[in-house]
Amino acid sequence: MKTLKVLSALLCYPQPEMQAALAEMAVVLKQENRLPESECRALQALMNQMLSTDLMALQESYIGLFDRGRALSLHLFEHIHGQSRDRGQAMVDLLETYRRHGLELSARELPDYIPLFLEYLAQQPANEALSLLADAMPVMALIGARLAERRSDYHVVFDALAALVGEPASIAEIRRQAATEGPDQTVVNMDQIWEEEAVTFLANQRGCGINHPMPDTAQPVQWIPSPGSMLESARSQANL
Repeated sequence: MKTLKVLSALLCYPQPEMQAALAEMAVVLKQENRLPESECRALQALMNQMLSTDLMALQESYIGLFDRGRALSLHLFEHIHGQSRDRGQAMVDLLETYRRHGLELSARELPDYIPLFLEYLAQQPANEALSLLADAMPVMALIGARLAERRSDYHVVFDALAALVGEPASIAEIRRQAATEGPDQTVVNMDQIWEEEAVTFLANQRGCGINHPMPDTAQPVQWIPSPGSMLESARSQANL
């Protein structure tokens, strides 16, 4: 489902290739016609803004939103397990799911990174992809609600995900939580938290929590076929 691939690309760390592909992304959304008109218009407005904004400003805004604190972390299990041991096992299980489908990570990123998860879903049969997305919607809806409270245009990406599978049953409580939360304590107490925590899961990965694809490696497509797999590597974000 190419729509999921577009949404994955929009949530990645902004790069020149992504900006150059924005017009093509809009065409893909229109041709696949998976989203209601209102969501398509909102995504088009976001892409227009990305296209007209200086890349460095986009990158600074991205880091300010997603890399400074846990409230808007783009790692699914951050919102479910925090830094508990359960998160490590959940990531191992998710990584095994990817491998059963003949996929391996080709860049140092944690398997619960949302753009990576969406890129994986984009390669699955539509019914299976939407079922898995629905399972993750409570977390997606919470991030989207928090972005809306911060008046960030990125919330429209999560609105589009909800339009594909429906909002979770707990959406009213999720929105109430987002509206009544205080400051992100991981921002307020960042230095202390970093001193107290030592996350070591997958030591060869870049690490958990507040990271993003670095400019020299970032691509929303981060898959290579497992040895013996017939699955071809996904194309880069500019080749939707």
